[in-house]
Amino acid sequence: MFTGLVECVGVVRSVAYEGGGVHRIGVHAPPIAGDLKTGESVAVAGACLTVVESWGDVFYVQMMSESGRATRLDSIKPGDRVNLERALRLGDRFDGHMVLGHVDCAGRVSGITNEGNTRKFWITAPSNISWGIAPKGSITVEGVSLTVIDAPGKFDEDFSVGLIPTTLRETTLGDLAEGYLVNIEIDVLARYAARILNVETGEARSNESNLTWEKLQEYGW
Repeated sequence: MFTGLVECVGVVRSVAYEGGGVHRIGVHAPPIAGDLKTGESVAVAGACLTVVESWGDVFYVQMMSESGRATRLDSIKPGDRVNLERALRLGDRFDGHMVLGHVDCAGRVSGITNEGNTRKFWITAPSNISWGIAPKGSITVEGVSLTVIDAPGKFDEDFSVGLIPTTLRETTLGDLAEGYLVNIEIDVLARYAARILNVETGEARSNESNLTWEKLQEYGW
């Protein structure tokens, strides 16, 4: 489990296909590489991957084909900058929001506006996750915990988030431009709410509960 608070930005050193649907990715990350051990989880651009080796300032993770298909990491290449966060330890202070590192999809930056020293990003997400994006709710973009400003409407698939100068400076989000792909993970609590309500078919399980999707939205979900 992660919090969406990026520890550092690493640089991809190598990407190699090992066969059998597995890619090996090397990341140069001096602030954390020396502390990582084989078997540990680390969020790379928001995707939870397993450390298989660590030498000096570089650590290596393996990525299966499904991870590549579900994220933008299938096009990652040496020289790319990636947000990094180690897994939360029991007893750590919990900031950000509950992040699993299970990326739902890749969205595309559709617009950027500067508002003083802050920046507002519009991101187009596939319609099949729009139900899980709520105004003032939490969302993870490239491994960064953000608050939704505008949620997708009935006739569009765009949502917006706002970034403060510190986030722009200390993560890769300051590098984004229109057209860039970004990894997106919706709030884990929304996943379970949707499962209870069977939201993907639009039919609440009224025979099991009087809780409806409309009520959840009214309560701030």
